[in-house]
Amino acid sequence: MFSMRTAFADSRCRAVLALRAAVLVGGGFLICGCNTDQNVDGLGPVPSDYRLRHPITITEAPHTLQLFIGANRSVLTANQRAQVLAFAQSWKRQATGGVLIDLPTGTVNQHAAAAALSEIKSILAATGVPPQSMMVRNYPAGATTLATIRITYPEITAQAGPCGMWPEDIGPSFNRDYFENRQYWNFGCAYQHNLAAMVEDPADLVQPRPETPAYTPRRTQVVDKYRQGQATATQYPTQGAGRISSFGQ
Repeated sequence: MFSMRTAFADSRCRAVLALRAAVLVGGGFLICGCNTDQNVDGLGPVPSDYRLRHPITITEAPHTLQLFIGANRSVLTANQRAQVLAFAQSWKRQATGGVLIDLPTGTVNQHAAAAALSEIKSILAATGVPPQSMMVRNYPAGATTLATIRITYPEITAQAGPCGMWPEDIGPSFNRDYFENRQYWNFGCAYQHNLAAMVEDPADLVQPRPETPAYTPRRTQVVDKYRQGQATATQYPTQGAGRISSFGQ
């Protein structure tokens, strides 16, 4: 009888120990699951910061001007000459390479486009584009197509996107982003895209521009007044400042 009670107690003790071990292991799995489910901003598969989800990248992209040349007109119009001139001036400021001129072949305006090529090259050369920096190549098009003369040069540009992608539902769902009220994936993409398109110099997104020299005449006048103990503020006339005209006085 005593041996049976001892065996029963031992089995009960082992069951209790096994249950405790199971509870500890299960709790450890729950803790590990909670820890691995965390998503630190910027380190997870989808960053929470829109600047990391949709970064503005600085890259080299083509800047192209297209000119329609009529089949019976072998010269540029006045508006087209102004466009080529502005294109050449922007090449001097922004280009990172030479100018490539694509000339259509096999089209109804093939001969007219070839005749207008010399005028285009002369405008580019007169604006400061070296002749060795111009390259002409032909590209085929349809026989009935009024193809364009394409003038291209590479430039540094800022880009972001593409936008308009919705990989997850932003409505009520079982997604973690919905329960935690996190930003949806497309949030901030349009802002980044527009900022990249509007910036004049992509380098401004990386580093500030150097300061311009101070206006020497005004600075000298202010310093002289300071040395003499006078007021350095600009003095504006106040008498008759609100009067538009003295007609009839």
